[in-house]
Amino acid sequence: MRESSIHIILCIFSLSVFLLNVEARSPFACNPKHAGARTYPFCQRTLPVSERVRDLIGRLTLPEKVSLLVDNAAAVPRLGIGSYEWWSEALHGVSNVGPGTKFGGKFPGATSFPQVITTAASFNATLWEEIGRVVSDEGRAMYNGGMAGLTYWSPNVNILRDPRWGRGQETPGEDPVVAGIYAASYVRGLQGTDGDRLKVAACCKHYTAYDLDNWSGVDRFHFNAQVTKQDIVDTFDVPFRECVMEGKVASVMCSYNQVNGIPTCADPKLLRNTIRGDWRLNGYIVSDCDSVEVYYNSQHYTSTPEEAAADAIKAGLDLDCGPFLGVHTIDAIKRGLLTENDVNNALTNTLTVQMRLGMFDGPPSAQPYGHLGPSDVCTPAHQELALDAARQGIVLLKNHGPSLPLSHIRHRTVAVIGPNSDVTVTMIGNYAGIACGYTTPLQGIGKYARTIHQQGCADVGCNDDRLFGPAIIAASQADATIIIMGLDQSIEAEFRDRAGLLLPGRQQELVSKVAAASKGPTVLVLMSGGPVDVSFAQNDPKVSAILWAGYPGQAGGQAIADILWGTTNPGGKLPMTWYPQEYLINLPMTNMAMRSGPGYPGRTYRFYEGPVVYPFGHGLSYTRFTHTISDGPIEVIVPLDGHRRSNASAYGKAIRVSHARCGQLSLAVNVDVKNEGSRDGPHTLLVFSRPPAGGQWAPRKQLVAFERVHVPAGAQHRVRLNIHVCKYLSIVDKAGIRRIPLGDHHIHIGDARHSISLKPEVLGEIKS
Repeated sequence: MRESSIHIILCIFSLSVFLLNVEARSPFACNPKHAGARTYPFCQRTLPVSERVRDLIGRLTLPEKVSLLVDNAAAVPRLGIGSYEWWSEALHGVSNVGPGTKFGGKFPGATSFPQVITTAASFNATLWEEIGRVVSDEGRAMYNGGMAGLTYWSPNVNILRDPRWGRGQETPGEDPVVAGIYAASYVRGLQGTDGDRLKVAACCKHYTAYDLDNWSGVDRFHFNAQVTKQDIVDTFDVPFRECVMEGKVASVMCSYNQVNGIPTCADPKLLRNTIRGDWRLNGYIVSDCDSVEVYYNSQHYTSTPEEAAADAIKAGLDLDCGPFLGVHTIDAIKRGLLTENDVNNALTNTLTVQMRLGMFDGPPSAQPYGHLGPSDVCTPAHQELALDAARQGIVLLKNHGPSLPLSHIRHRTVAVIGPNSDVTVTMIGNYAGIACGYTTPLQGIGKYARTIHQQGCADVGCNDDRLFGPAIIAASQADATIIIMGLDQSIEAEFRDRAGLLLPGRQQELVSKVAAASKGPTVLVLMSGGPVDVSFAQNDPKVSAILWAGYPGQAGGQAIADILWGTTNPGGKLPMTWYPQEYLINLPMTNMAMRSGPGYPGRTYRFYEGPVVYPFGHGLSYTRFTHTISDGPIEVIVPLDGHRRSNASAYGKAIRVSHARCGQLSLAVNVDVKNEGSRDGPHTLLVFSRPPAGGQWAPRKQLVAFERVHVPAGAQHRVRLNIHVCKYLSIVDKAGIRRIPLGDHHIHIGDARHSISLKPEVLGEIKS
């Protein structure tokens, strides 16, 4: 065949591949075929976005404007603008929970990463951002193919305050610093870092103090969270502030609940003053679905629906997930409760985001992400990242002996037992889509050994012992036994909080009986989003090892097996405290206080001092790491604004962060991490600070930095940790004012200790 003919064939093949991969979607707006597209200023890509938005709003009638205030925004055919569904989800992969996304045709599935609580256990901000980047690749591809939107109402960055919360699985855990860094990292991955252009628009939810769904007769639609200013600033708002100010997120979602008697979606102090004012949100604020209707119909916050609509928009709400604003806004204007300019302000925020997404730039194929298509979804690289994320997030809780890793030689036959031993959708948790494919635990283990499989319980409810017998026999015949237990969405989910922390039904009995009968080591593997009280297994010498896998995603079974046989050295750390069942005695979910008090234990590792099953940050390895703080400052001078200086002694006091010249005020601590074992492995440095005594101000300790490093066997790695003084060494007083305590701050990383004294720039009394 002649060279020119080969070249022509290759060109035709390349063109056909390109055509298969480009969008099947018509332009949302500004279609070159539309007569006005060449003349409307809002279609001119060379103009500033603000001018384009102003021009578009000026062309809309009031009914058209109001039709754009809801998630299923109507088309404006006379201007060549299509309808748009704002509600899509991408918590840990493109999801079909929202009506904006569909699977089928050329997009039968999308990469389903581990549930957020599992990837949080990796303590790896680079991984979090990379997952976001992959998810947005797949989201853009599906948008180009007409199967998804570009506005994803993810991530969930609420604090896992109470271990019973059914949606704790969706969050990065209980620590506000971790949650804030997760939020900013994942959002950067989703949205990209291309100036003011957005790859997709992320949304941090649910603002604020939302962490109760349905507990003991109290549900999220009626709950009034009584929260102190101290806890709002110190805990609940931290992830949202980081999401907006560091992640530059395009949207924030307000929650169903009230905070101190005011629905969050109707509170101008929260929306207009804090999110848009103090934090400078460049984007839109959206309600949780039907939240405006909820505070009118369920909470009876206003007397009329028009008042409810007016309160929401005037408070700073720009978009209603639901029809309420579309139905009642015009009447609110007619009654003088609202002005058309109020509506214009809301539309300015939503339309600006759509402009930044390129939705008014003509055909998607002509845009920077227009090349993405079906071949960019479920790629081998994406699926490998899902597997790696699961490996990084799995936590080794117990390893007596050690019993793990298992041996190819000694453990040729393995009994695989439990209701979660051969599951698929259980592994992806909630707010998930359709996975590219699954590797169940049974399948993963089967790649390493011959398996004898018995379920033991019909499901995780484990209401009877009918299947116990075969499971016990299997354990007695195998070289090792792996029992895969835990929870699923029937136990913990949205609108389903747990009553307690124990394994459901008769699971504990099954574990104990199987372990007693096993002739080899018995390993308990747990799937769950929230913590589980497994004290019985922790204390049972017949249970050799315990792994927590969270909900490990589509490749979870392979990741579990790789950990069990040592192909991967575990490095995950718990992102939440595991409490004993007794912790819940006289502790209602409705009590929002973080700090302990008389008869009240306090919440999370920062404020709770009682017994635990496993502490925040716990996680074992197959090798042994040691830390040495090689160097760090002994004294740090905190520079003050000139007019804050005076001549009296300031030691032992705390100065307002707003009175310090924070800038780049950070301290560097160098830590040498040595792998003294025989296996290469990852290690997570968790750096805590114990501030000077501050009574009810200060936490017991607080995380100020974390870093995941990989250290070969026998090697040493130096890690440089930069700790921003104003951000991480500050505490919040009872009035909600963030202050920097002067005096000795005790830094500790494992057993390594270092003290740093903070002093003001000029000795003198600091006016508070």
